[in-house]
Amino acid sequence: MILVTGGAGFIGSHAVVELVDSGYEVAVIDSLENGYIEFVDKRAKFYQGNVRDEELMNKIFSENSITAVMHFAGYIKVGESVEKPDKYYYNNTYTTLLLLQYMKKNGVKNIIFSSTAAVYGEVQGDKKVDESFETKPINPYGKSKFMAENIIIDMAKAYGFNYAIFRYFNVAGAHEKYEIGQKGDGVTALISLVLKKVKNDSYGLEVYGDDYPTVDGTGVRDYIHVVDLVRAHILAIKMLEKNESGIFNLGNGNGFSVLEIIKSAEKVTGKKIDYKIVERRPGDPASVVASAEKAKKILGWQPEYVDINRIVASAWDWVKKL
Repeated sequence: MILVTGGAGFIGSHAVVELVDSGYEVAVIDSLENGYIEFVDKRAKFYQGNVRDEELMNKIFSENSITAVMHFAGYIKVGESVEKPDKYYYNNTYTTLLLLQYMKKNGVKNIIFSSTAAVYGEVQGDKKVDESFETKPINPYGKSKFMAENIIIDMAKAYGFNYAIFRYFNVAGAHEKYEIGQKGDGVTALISLVLKKVKNDSYGLEVYGDDYPTVDGTGVRDYIHVVDLVRAHILAIKMLEKNESGIFNLGNGNGFSVLEIIKSAEKVTGKKIDYKIVERRPGDPASVVASAEKAKKILGWQPEYVDINRIVASAWDWVKKL
């Protein structure tokens, strides 16, 4: 059985349905602080609560024959992490340590960890980012995830854990088969914000800077579909079963500018999208595009959603229902 923490959230819920569809038994723990009970597949066993609840975690491990843990539970808002760093270190870093201690106590050796490209900090130049890039996170969110990565690696060396650490680039889209997607207050993902503007024209869509050395002057980023993302996690289970570990970037390997995303959304929705050019945000790099060659080579992973219009269309099909 696979234990999924944060399995009622955006990415976690997609992992659950893909795991179950792949034949795995799944247990989910989620506090529902940022998750939604309706996102949890009925075929999974659900526990409401926090990983820091020792009694609940002991119950989960004793009631289920867990072979691996997928750890998605965590806070993800960069701005909030700057305002409330303690909240992020407590939840993203300390809670990961506790989870590893529960695993050690119960003889579970395999962990798949949800990390972030934010561990690379301010990427310079336009070379694709691979796993050898310098890790210099610049905000508490990125630092909290990077610290958790290091705890996992150190625990693996000391206690024989196997790990797959995935550094996500910009996760987008929604499931085309199940009623799950991105939801909640404070979503900062560009595609979600652009589609929010389509749905509610009174929303002010701002583009931060149009003078970058890019195709049209706006920032270029890598967008990966959430289903492609979680399928890499499922492939990693086989690697862990061979007592192998690794750190992997997950992105499409293709960069799209802010204006290209807006044009894609106009094409998909058939609506004109108004936006306002404002000053650059400090620390925003011109271009951040992933190299995911390592995941392709070692895990046999291949993204299916490579057309940006398809990614935006799946997100729009979801947003229309909200």
